[in-house]
Amino acid sequence: MKKWICVTLCVLMLVSVLSACGGEMVPPPPVEPDVPPAEVPENPSARSEELGESEAQEEAETPEEAALQALLESMTLREKVGQLFFVRVPAQSAVEDVKNYLLGGYIFFGRDTMDRTASELIGTIASYQAAAGIPLLIGVDEEGGSVVRVSSNHHFRSRKFASPRVVLQNGSVEDDTREKALLLKALGFNINLAPVADVSTNPKDFMYDRTTGRGAEETAAYVTKVVEISSSYGLGSVLKHFPGYGDNNDTHTGIAVDNRLLEDFQETDLIPFQRAIDEGKRLSGPEPAVLVSHNIVSCMDAEVPASLSSEIHRILREDMDFDGVIMTDDLAMDAVAEYADDGAVAVMAIQAGNDLVITTDYRTQIPKVIEAVREGTLDAAAVDAACLRVLRWKLELGLLKLSEQETLEPAVFPQS
Repeated sequence: MKKWICVTLCVLMLVSVLSACGGEMVPPPPVEPDVPPAEVPENPSARSEELGESEAQEEAETPEEAALQALLESMTLREKVGQLFFVRVPAQSAVEDVKNYLLGGYIFFGRDTMDRTASELIGTIASYQAAAGIPLLIGVDEEGGSVVRVSSNHHFRSRKFASPRVVLQNGSVEDDTREKALLLKALGFNINLAPVADVSTNPKDFMYDRTTGRGAEETAAYVTKVVEISSSYGLGSVLKHFPGYGDNNDTHTGIAVDNRLLEDFQETDLIPFQRAIDEGKRLSGPEPAVLVSHNIVSCMDAEVPASLSSEIHRILREDMDFDGVIMTDDLAMDAVAEYADDGAVAVMAIQAGNDLVITTDYRTQIPKVIEAVREGTLDAAAVDAACLRVLRWKLELGLLKLSEQETLEPAVFPQS
């Protein structure tokens, strides 16, 4: 596809602001959101629940939806498959891989932000966007507390963002989320892989330090507020780790089996996800995505991890009425390694119903997905459906825009 995008080193004024680290915390750049809340295009699916069946069908046939479908139909198989991969930034050849693998997005880890100045990070992200045909999702885990891939760098903020639990105890969710959104957007990120929607009240739980430390209702109120405020600034949120992590072990190092009853999930774990999903349908900005864990949840599917389970994705789509983007946790984790005999775990993930594949092994996985479609072992319609949802999310995020000719083109990023 043609190189559409004009990229910027926008917000270079941020450099001087972020360098002035004399106070308790460096203030966010004194700018309005990239897309003010009132100006964000209405979410095409936001009103469907208010309409009758015929009206809902008519509403779905908007210029935006028609343009999304036209863009999808113009894409090659390689382009579609590439859009399904939201991958860790490689240590080498990151710009080249955007072009060669036609990636959907990059996720930054601590290695990618450590010791960089604001101008360096902005320039790096700009170089990735310049290499893309369709603008990239640029994501990072900035949960607060123990997972802070941006605010751990003193060039960006004099102190790390606090954990959800500490924010609820000592601060303001609104102020914390607003500052986080402004900072991430100014640096070039459009996705925060947060908030953690898991419910944990036991300090001994593996996930406890990353949660609110409170019950389902208070956790639901927290994640819903984070989603609402982040969306108003054009920043995408990711609810994790569906269907709820509970007291399970770390899936980075092995399989975790959750033997709780379905009633336990319905009465506790699913509540924050459902509230945030419902809130997303009312937003004028981007809806949240949902990240699925690698836990084996016996009451839903005792055979495979949740990330590879078609039944758990059915629950999310049908029972919880979620129509946004679903993504895996990192498929390079040990908890899923043994489930694909030929190593094609990304094929299994897409078959299960994921739209975005998070992996460090994309150079192997992308060719396997393309091969599976060509051989007929992966339905091309599943790839199309997933790609369409990814493109729709990019439209909601302001990465794509509707032209006067009612076709989609990349947003033009403002020049400094």
